[in-house]
This record gives sequence, C-alpha cells and structure tokens, in this order.
Amino acid sequence: MRTEKIELDDRFGAEYRGKYVFHEITWAKRSRIIQKHTKYHAMTGQVLSSDYIAIQAETIWAALKEQPPTQPIILENLLGEENGVPIELGELFSKVVNRLCGLTTDEVKNSSGR
Repeated sequence: MRTEKIELDDRFGAEYRGKYVFHEITWAKRSRIIQKHTKYHAMTGQVLSSDYIAIQAETIWAALKEQPPTQPIILENLLGEENGVPIELGELFSKVVNRLCGLTTDEVKNSSGR
C-alpha cells in the first residue's frame, strides 16, 4: 500500500504544525464509506443523494495513520461547519488522499452500481 507524508509549518496555525502520514485504503473500505453516505432508491438502485463532504472526511480519516502528538485532527473537525479545519488544510488533505486512494467526485457520483 502506498504512503504519503507531509510536514506542516505554522501556515494553518500552530496547532496543526507537524508530520502527517497517510496510507492508501483498501477498495472495500472506500466502497463502504461511499455506501454509508449514499442513499439509493429501493426499487431502481439509483442514487438519490450523496453526502460528498462526509465521504471525503471519512476517507481522509481512514487514510490518516499518523499526526502530531497533539492529535489536532479528529473526524468531527473534518466534518465541522463551525469548528472545522481551515479550508486550505482540508483541501490539502483531500488532494493527498485522492492521490493515494483514487477517489474522485465523478467516481462517487457514479457509485450506484448495485
């Protein structure tokens, strides 16, 4: 499984400074995350709705294997609308995880293959 490490300085705030290690997740784990946050029509199996933010946040959380000792990242922060992570930091984590796990918006939208 592939790994990517990033070292953050203070640009997102001192609380986020440090080393983060992300590992590629398995196909099964990614599929379960997508299905958990996607609603399907009972008869046709078509996608009714998907919570793309929750899918991306849980994918980041599943791929995050190491972070600074202060543990600044928790799932609730990734999902938080009021007390969440800074936008640029969330985007950075998304890019890293998308590279590792191959998760794209189009793939999520087309995940109704039941």
